Amino acid sequence: MAFTAYDVPPSLLIQYLAEKLEKEFGEYIKMPDWARFCKTGTHRERPPTQKNWWFLRAASVLYQVYMRGPIGLNKLRNLYGGRKDRGARPEEKRRAAAKIIRTILQQLEKAGLVEKTPHGRRISSKGQSLLDKLAGEIAKKLNLISP
Repeated sequence: MAFTAYDVPPSLLIQYLAEKLEKEFGEYIKMPDWARFCKTGTHRERPPTQKNWWFLRAASVLYQVYMRGPIGLNKLRNLYGGRKDRGARPEEKRRAAAKIIRTILQQLEKAGLVEKTPHGRRISSKGQSLLDKLAGEIAKKLNLISP
């Protein structure tokens, strides 16, 4: 029985995918110098503190393109956005930083995992097979299938 990304927990899949992107696609997917100092959106107070946050976000973006594709930049900005604390005033929804998501999408495109269409970006066959293979490995580790 073949497992896909729909069949395993997303948090585990994104974690394993981030490690895979860092090891195998490190020549394409790199954290730019400016990313150490920037926040992920106006709704955040501080920049991310994890050392591998760029690869986690790249894995998450790849997962979202797989699940919802074809998908555009603005839809991804809405997905990664959050509530802005405005003090005594009511909170408001804010979108995530476009530069981070756009750069990650371009890097995933160079790696051959995502391709551009007139309706947005969608997962390529190489990206789909990567996610499905990882899902199969996770399913074995969780004993969803017999080894």
